[in-house]
Amino acid sequence: MAYMQCANLKHLFTVVFTWVFHLGRRAPPASIVAGLVLSIAGCASNGAAPPTSPSNEGAPPMKAQAEPYLIGIGDTIAINVWRNPELSQSIIVRPDGYISMPLMGDVLANGESPEQLADTIDRALQSVIRSPEVTVMVTNPASAEYLNLVRVTGEVNSPVSISYKQGMRVMDVVLRAGGVSEYGAASRARLNRRVNGEYRAFNVDLKAIFDDGDMSTNYLLQVDDVITVPEKSAWRGEF
Repeated sequence: MAYMQCANLKHLFTVVFTWVFHLGRRAPPASIVAGLVLSIAGCASNGAAPPTSPSNEGAPPMKAQAEPYLIGIGDTIAINVWRNPELSQSIIVRPDGYISMPLMGDVLANGESPEQLADTIDRALQSVIRSPEVTVMVTNPASAEYLNLVRVTGEVNSPVSISYKQGMRVMDVVLRAGGVSEYGAASRARLNRRVNGEYRAFNVDLKAIFDDGDMSTNYLLQVDDVITVPEKSAWRGEF
């Protein structure tokens, strides 16, 4: 109960000072401010403290290796059958996940890697062609448009989704997002990464990165990472 009362007071304190600093309006009466400060100090003396969210120490784990690309609906693939140009073609995977091949009919492509699809076509053609050699290449991975992204959200100047490139780091994508906004708590940014099927949050100190050149939290990124920058808090003295 004591914690709930303190939490409400702290919330009111934040609202009042956000009103002052964030909106640039005239400060509230000194008596109100003094009362709030004394009330919150009383909470602290009573030992009431908000629960802290768990934080993950150390660098976020990276995937051991890149996952193989799986063909998806809308992808354009180039199929080459050696010494059989009439069977070689460039084709778009249909909405039902199939492609149509001469001498074979419909072949399921969706969810297959290029190597798996090449093996399927190779085995199917063995009944009509002697020793077929088939290669499959994805020339336009349209289905991966929203699968290979890194996102930056929250208090940045231009929240953005960026196509993942190998070697990307936190600093690179925050710069692409226009940097931390005037009201962003740069020292409390988080890197949200999917680990074993669940998102985990890792602390990122953008203030240390950009102001001090401390690159200890300038982590390498991977597909599906999300960087969030929270708003400054008057209660934390960040204004």
